[in-house]
Amino acid sequence: MDLSTADICIAMAAAFAGATIQGAIGFGINLVTVPVIAIVAPEALPATVVILGLPISIAMMRHDFHAIERRAVVWVMVGRTPFSIVGAWIVTQLATESLAVLVGLFVLFAVLISIAAPPIPVNPGTQMAAGAVSGITGTAAGIGGPPIALLYQHHPGPTMRGTLAATFFFGTLLSIATLSIAGEMHRDDIVLALYMFPFVLAGTLLARRFLAVLDRGWLRPAVLAFATVSALVAIIDAL
Repeated sequence: MDLSTADICIAMAAAFAGATIQGAIGFGINLVTVPVIAIVAPEALPATVVILGLPISIAMMRHDFHAIERRAVVWVMVGRTPFSIVGAWIVTQLATESLAVLVGLFVLFAVLISIAAPPIPVNPGTQMAAGAVSGITGTAAGIGGPPIALLYQHHPGPTMRGTLAATFFFGTLLSIATLSIAGEMHRDDIVLALYMFPFVLAGTLLARRFLAVLDRGWLRPAVLAFATVSALVAIIDAL
């Protein structure tokens, strides 16, 4: 992977910004890093951004461990596990630009449904469904947060962030395994992710300054707004 110093610095800045957002609202790092990596190092997608899910998930779980819904994590992973294989297969069949457009359109559709429809009941069925969609989009394009975040958008901040972090951790391990089997995980992808790790952790620490404000009623609007903007950016960049 032939990257300049400027390219690496841009990737690091994206990791810091994305981690700050995810640490605050529960998801978002890949919605920032995917469009940036698609510009400076498209051959690193989706492996590099998938790997970044490990350090941020661990940091977030430590902070909101007490609020994690453990049964929810189990049901989400039941849905996600088989469909991560589907996501890995899609990576081998479609171009990066096509993946970005498809995932962006799905996120926009999910946001519109969230605004227009009453709250989706959170039960094992919807948790498995969110996990299945997250497995496909997370493995294929590195964007697995919105399906689960939109399902939990009406929950308290610590519950939403902690549960998302736990599902991201196990889901990331699963995505790494399936991408490795599919031959889409390379040494250069891992090296670039390691460069970005410290900035991910720094962003997570900065995010804690915003939690008190967001948890006073601003978390759901922030989730919907950021999901919409990120989806539009991904689609426009791909097109």
